[in-house]
Amino acid sequence: MKLATLRHDGTTVAVRVDSDTTATIIDGYPDLSALLGVPDWKTIAQNASGATVDLDGADYAPVVPNPGKIICVGLNYVNHIQEMGRDLPEYPTLFAKFKEALTGPYDDVVVPSYAAARLDWEGELAFVVGKPAYQVAEAEAESYIAGYSVMNDYTMRDYQYRTLQWDQGKTFEKTSGFGPFLTTTDSYTFGGTLVTTLEGQVVQSTTTDDLVFTPAKLIEYISHIVTLQPGDVVITGTPGGVGHARKPGLYIQDGQTVEVTIEGLGTVRNTTIVK
Repeated sequence: MKLATLRHDGTTVAVRVDSDTTATIIDGYPDLSALLGVPDWKTIAQNASGATVDLDGADYAPVVPNPGKIICVGLNYVNHIQEMGRDLPEYPTLFAKFKEALTGPYDDVVVPSYAAARLDWEGELAFVVGKPAYQVAEAEAESYIAGYSVMNDYTMRDYQYRTLQWDQGKTFEKTSGFGPFLTTTDSYTFGGTLVTTLEGQVVQSTTTDDLVFTPAKLIEYISHIVTLQPGDVVITGTPGGVGHARKPGLYIQDGQTVEVTIEGLGTVRNTTIVK
């Protein structure tokens, strides 16, 4: 099953995606954050019988627009760790992103000129938590995942490397295209190829099973630190091919489009506007 949050008639609505062209409104839920807050969210979505929405030209909001937590994982693909000249980690590198950083999967990303000198791409697989998770074992972790989605994680390298803490380069306002769908675990086979393009040129291409720490391992690790709540988002890291690791560095310019596609999950496409 695929779910989405759409901007519709001056508000937002949670929908079940029924085909490439139509979706059904899940009545009573303004977005997927609200829907996931209900324990039987999956049954409600499956049985939804609201109005039909034409997806041709639909305006997609961030798929889960109001997560309580967004937890990012750095240095989690073997080939990215190698290109950055680091050793494979024993534990996940965790940092935070705030919900204000999220934007729709097809929205323009407006970047302040003072943060655009070394603007980089990071295509990432994200997963969304479906029920409270505290001290969960890896073997049981998959049942705590609601589904998967695509994240276009713009990174301001100047800000990221001003200090040892990365957050400030990762959470600029409305710079993380997120969506277009939440694909539930029963409809997604983990391990599909992630491809990022800049102006149509492939800059990243890696299967998601190159992860050092799988979603199940991340659920286990994070849930032994803090309770993961329904609707929380975990962004699992980027593969090799980022612009900052190139010699010379290659960075996103004003007017350029970054597109991230994950096999089985869909595509996020954002055009960059520097102001």
